[in-house]
Amino acid sequence: MKPALTIVVPLYNSEKTIERLLRELTALPVDGGCELVLVNDGSRDNTAAECERLMKQYSRSIKLVKLSRNYGEHNAVMAGLHHATGEYVITLDDDLQNPPREALKLLNQARTTNCDVVYSYYETKQHDGWRNLGSWLTNTVADVLLDKPKGLYLSSFRCMSAFVVAEICRYDGPFAYVDGLILQVTQNIGRVLVAHAPRETGRSGYTLSKLVKLWLNMFVNFSAMPLHLATLLGFAVAAGGFVLTFAVAAEHFIYGTPLGWGSLMAALMVFSGTQLLVLGMVGEYLGRLYITVNKKPQFVVREVVENGVTPSDIH
Repeated sequence: MKPALTIVVPLYNSEKTIERLLRELTALPVDGGCELVLVNDGSRDNTAAECERLMKQYSRSIKLVKLSRNYGEHNAVMAGLHHATGEYVITLDDDLQNPPREALKLLNQARTTNCDVVYSYYETKQHDGWRNLGSWLTNTVADVLLDKPKGLYLSSFRCMSAFVVAEICRYDGPFAYVDGLILQVTQNIGRVLVAHAPRETGRSGYTLSKLVKLWLNMFVNFSAMPLHLATLLGFAVAAGGFVLTFAVAAEHFIYGTPLGWGSLMAALMVFSGTQLLVLGMVGEYLGRLYITVNKKPQFVVREVVENGVTPSDIH
């Protein structure tokens, strides 16, 4: 029997938080049954062993999906979605900044509004300043690139219907971006206000380099707009160069101003920089296409461990 809800949690170095996380998740009263899918994304601590120890203590269906190495949050979420069987699926981070009890708000909102997806949003985010800036930039760019509904905050704490999960699981490319895939499927999207708590232990797994990779996934994999912008940039620079050339020639013939080496080098640097920028952008598209065609895996599952409880055993 299909459970009403699956909660997917990507784990990375979560040894210190997993006990409380499982305790709070298994205590959620979900009418229709609930299962948990934990995805160990190549953790370097004892996350996997701790999960296996704790799973035996709970009478709620729990699956532990072990990936062969670290693939990143979005790829780990995709691995979890492939093992989810619920009518609705909620994705939740492992850091407890989104209190597990808030998951019921997302589920109730999805059920009462018949939205395909419900995102969480916050009055105040308890992240570092640079993370908040990165989130703001990501959402601002997504408004343009992904045709995102205005005012919608793209949060990793989201609830999706089984229909949306099945559709986005059809994507098997290596550069997964869950929100981009969702917006390709539906715009029947709602949102609900939830609490956001300070991080209790450890530090965020998102570094600046990982945020840049996430932005590249959004830019290159889900929109051709960067190529359009490169074309417009080329036209603008070419037009500017033509105007500048005409102005320099006019000044030389009218006022006798000598043609300088400095202006020549400046023009050369502008044109050369623009060409390299455009070539790099095209190269990024071609490189990702090459990697995708060569079937780089989105994730590799080493093992799936279950605690033997069926989702409908506990309501």
